[in-house]
Amino acid sequence: MTEHRTESDTTTLWRPTGPEELALVEASGWTAWPPRLPEQPIFYPVLNEDYAVRIARDWNVPASGAGYVTRFEVDTAFLARYPVRRAAGETILELWVPAEELAEFNRHIVGRIEVVREFHARAQEDAGPA
Repeated sequence: MTEHRTESDTTTLWRPTGPEELALVEASGWTAWPPRLPEQPIFYPVLNEDYAVRIARDWNVPASGAGYVTRFEVDTAFLARYPVRRAAGETILELWVPAEELAEFNRHIVGRIEVVREFHARAQEDAGPA
């Protein structure tokens, strides 16, 4: 498992996402997360890759046919305003960014958002027992 790392000025975060949200990130030039929908009052980046993989694979794939794990860097000093929340288990850690603060959060992303893992329903079906 890869834990979040904090370097001098940035912290690495991950975000599991489906194809629709990923298309909007791509449309931003890989630099911003799209505004939340009315039924999404919180943006949830996570603090370790393993947790992001589990959500992308086990939730996004059944919900939309594909799941992606993205990685990005955010200004560490800015992130201090968001306490780390434990969703369950010791490694299930996330930040809760209110939807109305997402534009400011996006301004503190350093560099580009990148896809580091992807999962597809067809590939999982193919990988099943023979």
